[in-house]
Amino acid sequence: MMVVTGMSGSGKSVALNTLEDLGFYCVDNLPADMLPDFVRRLMRESEDRPEKIAVGIDVRSGGDLGAISEVLSAIGALGVDPKLLFFDAEDDVLLHRYADTRRRHPLSHLGLALADAIALERQALKPLRQIADVVLDTSHLNVHKLRRVVITEFGLGEASTLSLLFESFAYRRGVPADADFVFDARSLPNPHWDARLRPLSGRDKDVSEYLEAQPLVQQYSEQIEHFLDTWLPRLQSDTRSYATVAFGCTGGRHRSVYLAERLARHFRDRGWAEVAVHHRELD
Repeated sequence: MMVVTGMSGSGKSVALNTLEDLGFYCVDNLPADMLPDFVRRLMRESEDRPEKIAVGIDVRSGGDLGAISEVLSAIGALGVDPKLLFFDAEDDVLLHRYADTRRRHPLSHLGLALADAIALERQALKPLRQIADVVLDTSHLNVHKLRRVVITEFGLGEASTLSLLFESFAYRRGVPADADFVFDARSLPNPHWDARLRPLSGRDKDVSEYLEAQPLVQQYSEQIEHFLDTWLPRLQSDTRSYATVAFGCTGGRHRSVYLAERLARHFRDRGWAEVAVHHRELD
């Protein structure tokens, strides 16, 4: 069993998504004091009991984080060996990541400045960091590198194939610097102009159905799928371990998100083992 924790913005979500791709049963934001009951319930399942479990715990979870040692001991008494993985990053890096994504820090509701919220979070998580089996500093890791560390360093498998990242972004905030392929979706029909769809994103069913009903979107998607089916396999080599395919639109919320999700699904269906999705303006 993997218990994933650490600083907000350090890559915990990427780690949990990677573990899920590797066949782990994943639950995020579970209160620490509920862990033993959660494990007991899973162990009572006779037919559908998951073999591999990963749980995310952080400052959003509530409960007494200072009692994590007792919680892990209680899980061990049930015959389950928990491994605590702590993800960290330098404060300057965390500040930069929040500035890039414009996300709200989970402690921002306290009325704190971002730097103060990070400092308070670091203090609250100190008991977890002190007893962690693994502390991973992600300050100099991008999404691809972090995924491969999770796969290889934790004994979860071998990262021998090309890792794909499909990323969405807003052109008004710049093109991702590490993108290998960039596709501009601004010429496609825009769900933003439908008041019913405007507050949703490209991950929502209503937006997907709207875009899938547009012949231009279908033609655009199919041509990109054919292009990438032809050229991505040629990037695989001993020295090339990952590739980023970025889709941009005006706000980075509807068209680009839909396309990133669609292409990721397409390549998973074609048997690519390592496929990740990152929505820069949403995640």
